[in-house]
Amino acid sequence: MKKTIAAGVLISLLLLLLSSCTPTPTPMSKTFYEYFNTESSVISYAADTKESFDKIADKVDGMLREYHRLYDIYHDYSGINNLKTVNDKAGREAVEVDGKIIDLLKLGKEMYTLTGGKVNIAMGSVLSLWHDAREGDGEGNHTLPMDSDLSFASIHTDIDSIVIDEAASTVYISDEHTSIDVGAIAKGYATKMIADALMADESLDANGYALNIGGNIRLIGTKADGDWRIGITNPVKSDSDPYVKIVGVSNTSVVTSGDYERFFTVDGKNYHHIIDPETLYPATYHHSVTVIAEDSALADALSTALFTMNINDGHALVESLDGVEALWVRTTGAEPFSTDGFPAVE
Repeated sequence: MKKTIAAGVLISLLLLLLSSCTPTPTPMSKTFYEYFNTESSVISYAADTKESFDKIADKVDGMLREYHRLYDIYHDYSGINNLKTVNDKAGREAVEVDGKIIDLLKLGKEMYTLTGGKVNIAMGSVLSLWHDAREGDGEGNHTLPMDSDLSFASIHTDIDSIVIDEAASTVYISDEHTSIDVGAIAKGYATKMIADALMADESLDANGYALNIGGNIRLIGTKADGDWRIGITNPVKSDSDPYVKIVGVSNTSVVTSGDYERFFTVDGKNYHHIIDPETLYPATYHHSVTVIAEDSALADALSTALFTMNINDGHALVESLDGVEALWVRTTGAEPFSTDGFPAVE
């Protein structure tokens, strides 16, 4: 999983509580700070009781805790074989894991194929070098990874090194130098699974709820006054122009990947956290890419993949998919570009 820098939180999308002519219920919300190394919230505009809200918030809390621990690549937890366990035993032995890990890794392989390798969960050896560079020396000093180290690590990113045995519920990494990093898909997948569970639970009424899992926003139903309004952050922020677009959406996901929240600086140049598998350096095509799709896991993976693609290849990929829209904010200074169906209201 990707790790935040200092107190910074990657929330590229701001949930706008915009007023309208129709009275809206007073929102209730609860925020969690301990999962996926980011800030997550559950927000209700459902006009429900505090008791019913607390019941849903507790369910979100419990599921977030479970997914966070299973998908953590940095920490061990008593009684749990998680992704860190799998990485630690690379090249030595298969690890029996929870089915939720199997499902995530299968998704990771699907996204590798869909994106032509731009999303690669076997890239942990490369990403760990950049993670260490972002962490620095603890005193605010950073150095870039050595090219020789990046080159060696890149040799050990074969997706087929991750061997899944569904019958035995095991995962084996066949190359001892390969490691798994699910930062491009884990939060989106957890968001999808939590939203699906809320909607499937007949004892709950989550219509009018929003999940914001570290900037992965999943809207369940609508608010009393209609669509949710989501402000897409302007990467070149100013008080007078804080948003690139404001979109009106319901029952869908909105996810942004950007270069402007999580970065470190060396010799006056910023280096963000989204690494291009081809160059092994932070991608430079765009300031941000926003994806709208009902499936939060797909939206999360695509926002990362599109960020590392040129505009033509990225647009072609989105156009090949049903129910997906995207918006690109480019580093060239050109006007933002979006697919024809992107639902901007401003």
